[in-house]
Amino acid sequence: MTGADGAPLRAALHALRLRLGLPAGFPPAVMAEAAEAAGSPDLSGHRDATDLPFLTIDPPDSTDLDQAMYLERRPHGFRVHYAIADVAAFVRPGGALDAEAHRRVTTLYFPDGKVPLHPPVLSEGAASLLPGGPRPAALWRIDLDTEGRTVATEVRRALVRSRAKLGYADVQRQIDAGTAEEPLALLKDIGLLREQQETVRGGISLDVPEQEMVERDGGYDLDYRAPVPAERWNAQISLLTGMAAAGIMRDSGTGILRTLPVAPDGAVARLRRSAEALHIDWPHHVAYAEVVRSLDPKEAAHAAFLQECTTLLRGAGYSVFDHGELPAPAVHAAVAELYTHCTAPLRRLVDRYAAELCLAASAGREPPEWLLQALDGLPKEMAEGTRRANTVERECVDLTEAALLGGRVGQVFDAFVIDVEDDDPAVGTVHVQDPAIVARIESGAPLPLGQRLQVRLTRADLGPTKVLFAPA
Repeated sequence: MTGADGAPLRAALHALRLRLGLPAGFPPAVMAEAAEAAGSPDLSGHRDATDLPFLTIDPPDSTDLDQAMYLERRPHGFRVHYAIADVAAFVRPGGALDAEAHRRVTTLYFPDGKVPLHPPVLSEGAASLLPGGPRPAALWRIDLDTEGRTVATEVRRALVRSRAKLGYADVQRQIDAGTAEEPLALLKDIGLLREQQETVRGGISLDVPEQEMVERDGGYDLDYRAPVPAERWNAQISLLTGMAAAGIMRDSGTGILRTLPVAPDGAVARLRRSAEALHIDWPHHVAYAEVVRSLDPKEAAHAAFLQECTTLLRGAGYSVFDHGELPAPAVHAAVAELYTHCTAPLRRLVDRYAAELCLAASAGREPPEWLLQALDGLPKEMAEGTRRANTVERECVDLTEAALLGGRVGQVFDAFVIDVEDDDPAVGTVHVQDPAIVARIESGAPLPLGQRLQVRLTRADLGPTKVLFAPA
């Protein structure tokens, strides 16, 4: 089928930006400060690590690259060198750049562009870990034993040089073909070991197929995209670093954690009912995490159940602690360990602060005063910024769905009922395979959760309801 007409969708996306009060650009003072910082970053205290052949792994069109890695084998395990863009080398506390970052909080992604946290001269230029350089970084060195357990951690400022910018699909092809050189081939070895450690901890990572907006011939389509294994292994390196950073904060007595409470019994019971409806075997003696790891996101029923599993991840937030008193809860339930966000400072405000806390603790110094003054306000800022980012993501998908289905009201589609409301089983959510649509359905009778169903499109417009189906 042809994609959604780009013109009305772009108009709707523009209206969404206006409704949310998003900035169209950066103020002149911010741009001037960014340009100056790009030409003269603060490189005091950065050691030379440009001899290490770092590489980045990101979507092919990404230019705001937060992380670069170099992996090596050791006599009794592995060593992970993980470079994180040193945004603090460019952003002066209390300056115009800093104030603007606190207003924006996160980078927001739209089908037709993005609203970046920092000006592109930094986020896609001087501060990004693009090939070439050198670039300033917070350089983590994490030693693992032969089973993938952390045995030593260090973080210091350094100058690094990336040698290659790789995409997930290319990395997967090289590893599968056996042509990847050892530093890259080790991503699979270490990633699998870290997944095993995740199992031991009782943690869980969800491979939920994502609705991906694709630009085609001036319009937009939606596809379902299941992550390739290399994305999981790459994510394990980031999780490893987030746990290492949280450990440093715990030991120093001051920090900011990413937390998630354990899901209530009612939510787990509801998930069990969904599993039964979707004909997914979940014996009572088997843990939820073990069931999830057995699923194949390419199977429709499994994909629907994985989507339902995301309901157990609600309630995540940020918690500050000082004087060694950890918050309650302190652990991130999905990670099953103390955890913090520290690996995406170009795109997320809190990561710059987490990095500075760890760098100060590792150097045996107290955190700088500007950091401590801002720390208590970060959870609220991040909560508001995260809500805005979630709204943008949800609205962009909904608008693209509505534009894609425009003119097809009355047509019948094959679908899968993936959710039913507890208080009204005649209302729920359906997963349409082609086109890649997840939308609301309203019926005059209880919906068959987990069953295939032919549905008729009853509404597709760019207004508040956007897309609505009914049983055919």
